Amino acid sequence: QVQLVESGGGLVQSGGSLRLSCATSGNIFTISNMAWYRQPPGKQRVLVTTLTSGGSTYYVDPVKGRFTISRDNAKNTVYLQMNSLKPEDTAVYYCYAAGETRVSGRHYPFHSWGQGTQVTVSS
Repeated sequence: QVQLVESGGGLVQSGGSLRLSCATSGNIFTISNMAWYRQPPGKQRVLVTTLTSGGSTYYVDPVKGRFTISRDNAKNTVYLQMNSLKPEDTAVYYCYAAGETRVSGRHYPFHSWGQGTQVTVSS
């Protein structure tokens, strides 16, 4: 079983910055893909950015040039640096990871979500 725990959310003024962290734990053998999603109030959860094990990144247009995803492989932790925040960035941010666990010598795929962290940007 793989657990993801986000932290770093909070209240910030428009134009400010926040850095979200997502720490992973469990019998992780490898993580192939990590991502951040967000769910604005009253709306569906949507993809924000992804990071593959090879280092490839993808950003949705609304956050390009403002958000940066990165990963500390030694800690199996992924970060989301958010700069120039706007009120429309207000949402619950969720971390996602996919990969393989290793239990008793056998590998199993996993897909896990964190519990979410609230980001509120005031105008």
